[in-house]
Amino acid sequence: MWASAWDFRAIMGETIQSGRHASPAADPVLIKSSLFAGMSELESNAVTAFLERLRIKKGGVVFREGDPGEDMFILLAGALSAFVSQSDGTSRWLFDIKPGDFFGEMSIIANEPRSATITAKVESDVMVLQGIDFYRLIYDHPMIGVKMLKAISMVQNQWFSQSSKHLGDLMRWGETARRRAITDELTGLYNRRFLEDSIKDRFSQGSVGLRKMSLMMLDLDRIHLINERYGPQGGDLAIIAAAETLRSLMRSGDIAARLSGDEFAVLLPDTELDEARMMAVRIRDSIQNCEVQVPQSPGTAATESIRIRTSIGIAEAPAQGNNTESLFFAADSALRKAKTAGRNRVETAD
Repeated sequence: MWASAWDFRAIMGETIQSGRHASPAADPVLIKSSLFAGMSELESNAVTAFLERLRIKKGGVVFREGDPGEDMFILLAGALSAFVSQSDGTSRWLFDIKPGDFFGEMSIIANEPRSATITAKVESDVMVLQGIDFYRLIYDHPMIGVKMLKAISMVQNQWFSQSSKHLGDLMRWGETARRRAITDELTGLYNRRFLEDSIKDRFSQGSVGLRKMSLMMLDLDRIHLINERYGPQGGDLAIIAAAETLRSLMRSGDIAARLSGDEFAVLLPDTELDEARMMAVRIRDSIQNCEVQVPQSPGTAATESIRIRTSIGIAEAPAQGNNTESLFFAADSALRKAKTAGRNRVETAD
């Protein structure tokens, strides 16, 4: 059975002090509440005749999460906040409720327990519409019921729209965070961790024995001279130019990564050593043909054009490396061989 107004006050205990509102329909906050949108004065009076005013002390609870949903409310004066329980036992703030807002209606409509706890930030007055009176209005006065349900629907749609935007923001933030976790900030290429994880995945899947793959390691020749002559900005511009060249030459499925400084690596799935070598030559030629505009000296606006060179080492799995560590070691050894042989060269692992 529905509790009477007297029973309701008794249940709430000392938290709530009640008293009849002399003329609820005349209250401007109540009249402007979205619950009465589209209603005539006569219809609004019919609804407010069922309302009872309750005063909630600062820190008092209107209802708790999990309580039966037997009434809906309109905040007349003051300020309320909604909280939801978290798995660690703490409470998380959801939203604030301002005068004129109505709440608690969905528990009545869905016949579900309260989904949040509502507390008073300051001493507040709320108007209460008991669930039994809510349905009495709908059944006895269908036009009033339609307008009430329409107002509730509009508020719910606004809430869902805001929630969707918030969810979209969270998804975009999550996607941004994910990209930051796997990419290099300066160049936009993948980072070393993502590259190593990709290689480990291929070895763990057991596909490397069936389909060969190659790892290419490269760095820029004499980058320290560029840094000395043109400053760190000049070095960064050379690294960015090399990264853009790499990106432009990647095939679908290839993974280009910046390891650190001017060191890069490229994973070439389903690629044997000879094919990888041809691709490495294209990369070397494209990089050395690339003109990079750098400041003539640190801090100046005037620029000049420089060219960069790269040395590349290649290893093939599983022949020259049957796990991540050994494949990296073999490709790095080939890179050192290219450096020792005079730079701006492509060498393969022994």
